[in-house]
Amino acid sequence: MDILKSIQGWASALTEVAVSLLALGITLEVLVGGKNVPFWPDITIIGNVTDIITALSAQGLVGLVAVWVLYSIYNKK
Repeated sequence: MDILKSIQGWASALTEVAVSLLALGITLEVLVGGKNVPFWPDITIIGNVTDIITALSAQGLVGLVAVWVLYSIYNKK
């Protein structure tokens, strides 16, 4: 059981880092327009998030269920 708790701790820490990087990317993209950020690759986070939301909303109820499942997995601690 210690191994499972260790894996759960790692997954939780990685999720927190990913959410922090996502928030940093959105903030940088809003502040500088997503251009000329020296350490950030040439990607548009806001565009990618918008595309994901558009794809999920195009699926109707299935997209809503997918969002609910992801939200419940993220909040389960």
